[in-house]
Amino acid sequence: MKQFIKFLVLSVIAFLFLTATAFAEKVTFVKEYNYNASDLDSKVSSRAIALEQVKRLLLEELGTYLISETEVKNFRLTKDQVTTYSAGVVSAEVVDERWDGKTYYLKAKVSADPAEVAKSLQNIANDKQKSKELEDVRKKASEFSKEIERLKKELVVAKTDTKQTEQKADTKKGEQYNDAIKESSETRETLLDMLRKRLEQYNEAVNGLSATDWFKKGYAFDEAGNYKEAINAYNRVIELAPLAANAYYNRGVGYAKLGDYQQAVEDFNMTIELNPKDSIAYNNRGAAYNDLGNYQRAINDYNKAIELNPEDAKAYYNRGLAYDKLGDYPQAINAYTKAIELNSQYAEAYKNRGLAYNDLGDKQKFIADIKIAARLGDRAAQNFLKEKGIGW
Repeated sequence: MKQFIKFLVLSVIAFLFLTATAFAEKVTFVKEYNYNASDLDSKVSSRAIALEQVKRLLLEELGTYLISETEVKNFRLTKDQVTTYSAGVVSAEVVDERWDGKTYYLKAKVSADPAEVAKSLQNIANDKQKSKELEDVRKKASEFSKEIERLKKELVVAKTDTKQTEQKADTKKGEQYNDAIKESSETRETLLDMLRKRLEQYNEAVNGLSATDWFKKGYAFDEAGNYKEAINAYNRVIELAPLAANAYYNRGVGYAKLGDYQQAVEDFNMTIELNPKDSIAYNNRGAAYNDLGNYQRAINDYNKAIELNPEDAKAYYNRGLAYDKLGDYPQAINAYTKAIELNSQYAEAYKNRGLAYNDLGDKQKFIADIKIAARLGDRAAQNFLKEKGIGW
C-alpha cells in the first residue's frame, strides 16, 4: 500500500552498527522493452517474451558494469559467462507493464551490490558444478527458444490454408506455441530460483553470516521487491539479535506489502515497544490498522506519529485517508491541507483533498485540486481531466 513507509529508520541498538552508508555501493539498472505481437501471440506469450528480453538486457548491462568496475575482470570470465552467472545471483523486478492487444510494454530493474555480486560470481566460477548448472539453464532456455521459433514457422505455413481441418491444426499449433513460451519462462525461473537458494545456502555456510549480514540481505531483498525472502532474512536477524527494533520494523513492512496486515501490526507493536519514540513505526502501524478497517485506531496512531514528528507530511496525509474512510470529510480536508503545507509538491494530497471536497458537493474546489494534482504528475488526476475534456 502506498501509505506504508518502506525505508529504514536506523536503530540505536549498538550491536547492529548499521549506518546510512552501509548500502551506498548498490547500483540499479532500468530497461524497457516493447514486444510487437504477431497474429500468433496471446497476452501471455507476449508478456513472457517481453520479460525474457528485458531480463536479458538488464543482465547484459549489469555484466558490462561488473567487468569494468569490479574485480570480475580478473576472474578470467567472458562477458557471456558473467551474464549467465549473474542470472543465478540477481533477479529482476517488474516496474511497469502494459498490454494494448498489439504491443506488450515492460519496464524492469535490477538492483545489486556490485561487490557482493562479484564475490558470488567468483564462488560460482570456482565451483564447477554450479557453473555447469547455470550453463545448463542457459542451454535449456536456448532450446525452448528454438522450439518456439519452429512452432511459429509451422503456424505461418498453416495459416495459409483455409480448410477446416487445417484450421483445427492451426488452432492446435497456436496452443502449442503459447504453451511452449509459458513452459520456457516457468522452467527457466524455477531452475534459477532453485539455484539461487542453493547459492544462498552455500554463501551462508562459507561466510557464517552475522545479524548485520542478514540485515543487509533483507534490505537488498526489500529493494528488489522480494518481500518473502526479506522476511526470512529478518527472521534470522531476530534470532541472532532479539532486540533489533529495525528488523521487526522492516519485517512488518514486508508483511504489509504482502497483505498480511495483522502480522504487520504485531511487528510494529514490537518495534514501538523497543523504541517508543519511533514515529514512523506508529505511522506504519496506523496504515496497517487502516487496511484492516480499524480507522479509529489508525487515527490514534497517526496522532501519535504527528506528536512525535510534527513535520511528517505523510502522517497527516494518512490521517486524511482514515477520516475519508469514516466519512468525516471536513477532518480529512484539514489533514490533507496540513500535508500540503508541509509538502507543496504532494500530488496525492491534492487529489484526495479534491475528492473530499467533491464528497461535500464543492465542485469548484474539487476541480481546482485535481488540476494541481495533474500538474504535479498524478496519472489518475490527468486521466480524469482528459476524459472530461478539462485542461490543467
